[in-house]
Amino acid sequence: MNNGNARPPIVISDVDKSELSKIARSAASKLPDVAEELMIELERAEVCESGRVPLGVVRMYSVVRFTTDRGSEHSVMLVYPEDADIIRDRLSILSPMGTALIGLSEGQVMHWTDRNSQSRWLKVIEVDNQPRD
Repeated sequence: MNNGNARPPIVISDVDKSELSKIARSAASKLPDVAEELMIELERAEVCESGRVPLGVVRMYSVVRFTTDRGSEHSVMLVYPEDADIIRDRLSILSPMGTALIGLSEGQVMHWTDRNSQSRWLKVIEVDNQPRD
């Protein structure tokens, strides 16, 4: 595992960066901590053209299988806030875990802080990038 201060390199498409920047700015007053963390991730990301994002990288609408520091395994689709539905395993980008996932590649570990201010980590096992509807 990397230490809590080291963040793995991430890749985000130009389209996702543009859309997520708008979302982060609009959420800044309601969810300041998550919006700030999303902006930090967007600013540090390597940005590439939408069609050139490598396979195995978490993008919007990716289905991501990952494990957590608590020993559990999850499979979720990373979605915009209006599409979030935890019952259907659709995780909002405006959640601490969603923000932690964006741009990660298979095998990478990311440390993040949950809504209870607890330090956590997750490891991406598999990424399936479904065609967008």
